[in-house]
Amino acid sequence: MLEDHQYLKLSGQVAIITGGARGIGSAIAIELARHGVKIAICDISSRPSAEMTIRQVEEFGSKALFFQIDVGDRSAVERMIAETTDHLGRLDILVNNAAVGIRKPLVDLEVADVEKVWSVILWGTFHCSQLAARRMIAQGQGGNIVMISSVHAYRPFPNSTAYNGAKAAINHMAATWATELAKERIRVNVVEPGWIDTPGERRIYSEEQIREGGKKLPLGRLGSPEDIAKGVRFLVSDDASYVTGVSLRVDGGFVLP
Repeated sequence: MLEDHQYLKLSGQVAIITGGARGIGSAIAIELARHGVKIAICDISSRPSAEMTIRQVEEFGSKALFFQIDVGDRSAVERMIAETTDHLGRLDILVNNAAVGIRKPLVDLEVADVEKVWSVILWGTFHCSQLAARRMIAQGQGGNIVMISSVHAYRPFPNSTAYNGAKAAINHMAATWATELAKERIRVNVVEPGWIDTPGERRIYSEEQIREGGKKLPLGRLGSPEDIAKGVRFLVSDDASYVTGVSLRVDGGFVLP
């Protein structure tokens, strides 16, 4: 009964998930589709990278669109939002998940490294959020914007200058937009993942490091993309209708002493 109750709350809504081809973005797309949401996925990668996600979305009876775009390209974001509303009828939910990270000490960073990270996380989030908010306001029925931030937003992990700064910035932008958009019934919230078991982690750590590192966390394991997806689903549901401007940390106690 609970699943049916939740399904009815989101059924028929339309969501755009940036960086939705794999990992956390894919899990969010699938979780929302499970509850009746129509999904538009955008990713810098080509469509084959998103085929598994699209197939699972469609298995729940939801429609799925795919856009291969760079969220730092404003004109591409404009086209995506226009085509999403043309094909799916409206836009109710935006999840800003797309991100890129470059790990180097401050003294070794190139300006191009910082520009690449900020183009996706800062400018991409700005473009998608501003254009989505304008669409939601025009529809007149409110909406939800969720940032996938990070515990990096306030813990200064070394060698992550651009990423740390960008995540801190989107947290503050989210709070600002929550204040501005409340009168339009558009809620803006943040999810802060900790150490999550995604394909990207394997570009940095070995399987053994991931396994042993997970054992040291308070809950004894790395988080899963599905853990983050469930947090997003709560924030965009009617169960969170009085929640805006918050940061929901989903980290298994990662930042605890």
